[in-house]
This record gives sequence, C-alpha cells and structure tokens, in this order.
Amino acid sequence: MADIVLNVEVREKTGTGGARSVRGEAKVPGILYGGGKDPVAIAVNDKDFKKALYTGKLLGHLVTLQYGTEKQPVIAKDVQFHPVSDAPVHFDLMRVDENASIKINIPVHFKNQELAPGIKRGGSLSIVRHDVEVLAPATAIPEELVVDLTGLDIGDTVRASALPLPKGVTLTVADRDFVIATISGHKEETEATEGAEGGEAADEAGGEE
Repeated sequence: MADIVLNVEVREKTGTGGARSVRGEAKVPGILYGGGKDPVAIAVNDKDFKKALYTGKLLGHLVTLQYGTEKQPVIAKDVQFHPVSDAPVHFDLMRVDENASIKINIPVHFKNQELAPGIKRGGSLSIVRHDVEVLAPATAIPEELVVDLTGLDIGDTVRASALPLPKGVTLTVADRDFVIATISGHKEETEATEGAEGGEAADEAGGEE
C-alpha cells in the first residue's frame, strides 16, 4: 500500500453550492471515480490534504483512501487551485487495482542544458511536450522522465524513443516516434556570428602588436 493515507468523508451536498459549503468547514471537496463504480462526492480535512499535497507524493501517485474502516488504493489524478491564494479547492481521485497497470501522464524534464553545444552557441530548447502518457504499474509510477541534452546541437530533435522509461513502463502511443523537444536556432547565422567575432578578435590582436 501507499505511504499517504487520505481520510475522507462522503459529501451529501454536491454542485457549486455544496463545494462552497465544504470549503467553509475547512475541508477540500473532491470526487472519487473509476473502478466500474459510480462517482462519489467526498471531502478531506484541509490541513491534512495540504500536508499530503506538499510532500510532492500525492498527485500522480498511488495513495490510500480511508473511509471509516474501509481502505481503497487510488490515484490522485488532478488538483485544482484558487487563482489568487493558490490554495487547493478541488481534487479528483481514481480507484485503481494496485496489482494492475494504469494510464497516467508523467512530466518530462531536461538536464545538462549547459552541455548542449547548440544551446551554448545561441540556440534554445523548444519543448513540444511537457508530459507524456504512459502505462505503468500502479505501485511503480515514475515521478518524472528526465532527458539528457548532453551533446545536442542546433537542429537536433529529442523523440519519444529517447525517453528513459523504467522497467515495466511503456508509452501509450507506440505507433509513432513523436517529438518531445528540439534545439532551435539559426545554425548558419550562429556560425557566421562566431566567425565574425573571431575575425574581429584576430584583427584587434594584430593591431595591438
């Protein structure tokens, strides 16, 4: 089972008015769905929900929902935040079988930009996909997929096949090698600029002699 346990209660009032009423009681409203069962309106104590959220291990991870003596493995699929206070105002939980695999979006991050010649020469990283959907075991969902940019030059492309997928994790899109990011820029202009700068430096050095 998961490390995080969310003690929930069932909400009798639903809709905008019901959610507002729950928030007035210092609770965060949510919805439990999936598993071939009807959706259920639930709520979690605001303080407890924020504590679980700020561990960084709530959203997109397997957690345990507890209602009285009943326990259910779930995935926190979405959390909505207030546009001003940034406080959580609603969440979605999906019922899962902890022995099964589930489809879920995983964020893509990039490392070693300083080791990419294309970026050092004036190019920029153009990200096409900030996350990708994968099929992963419910108990082994990766927190992120990290792409190494070492050695990439202007015009180089990072495709799905370059993603470092953990064992047991596969992309849901398997029929095409889609683009994740590119190193964009004008290679010819960059080389011309570097050549001009190098020529100016040589002229200045020659003039000083």
